[in-house]
Amino acid sequence: MAAAIGTETGVMVAAPDNGTRAGLLGIRSVVLPIGLAALALAAWQAFVVIGKIPPVILPSPISTLAYIVERWDILLTHATPTTLESALGFLLATVLGIVLAIIITYSAVAREALYPNLVFFQLIPKIALAPLFIIWLGVGTQSRVAFSVFIAFFPVVIATTAGFLSVDRSMLRLCRSLTASEWQVFTHVRFPAALPYIFSGMKVAITLAIIGVIIGEFITAQAGLGYLIIFATARADTEVSMAAIVVLCVCGLLLYGLVALGEFIANRVFSSETT
Repeated sequence: MAAAIGTETGVMVAAPDNGTRAGLLGIRSVVLPIGLAALALAAWQAFVVIGKIPPVILPSPISTLAYIVERWDILLTHATPTTLESALGFLLATVLGIVLAIIITYSAVAREALYPNLVFFQLIPKIALAPLFIIWLGVGTQSRVAFSVFIAFFPVVIATTAGFLSVDRSMLRLCRSLTASEWQVFTHVRFPAALPYIFSGMKVAITLAIIGVIIGEFITAQAGLGYLIIFATARADTEVSMAAIVVLCVCGLLLYGLVALGEFIANRVFSSETT
């Protein structure tokens, strides 16, 4: 419902209420990115057509989309292992990151011992270690998933630790005064308060997990979108490479959307428990 407000002339006008404003903001958040993407694609198409760019240099969006529609079966075959391995690496990285964050939060000794080393490992160029994972774990799925976990777990650790440590101290003192156990404090105070931080780290981690799998596929895989990109590039088939990249972006958006959906559900569940 719109709220009526008065003006200096005494004329009553309708002002949008909070629900209307929220709806407009929601529409805007959808329309603006789609509009910008459409504008970028139109500029890309115009650049290729006007500049007469050969497909081997840069295929047009229309030809790329036509290839995706025509050869969707091949692209889907290669997208399946990439998506599954990325999801597995992301889940393992999330579990590892949360466990390490709990240890760091509840143990000062572990925090002083682990945190500097985690930062040190994060500073190592990850792509330089990819061949070592192949040597240690072989050329199969396990090496790509392990490398994906190695890349993706760090933001989860940092964000989750920050969330656990951001709890209001007065709330913790209140819980202790009520003789709440550490498990009760964790499940009812620390973890719900850290959820925004955890999901922020997870949103970064899902993108890194995909990158880790793609790097592994560049080196060893015989299937997957990374393998398809390298194979097509070696044959100077830029259209295939571009189509694989587009499909990879779609898979990444789907995985990111699942994380966002999980955040929405978790917020609803914990908010209903606190009301």
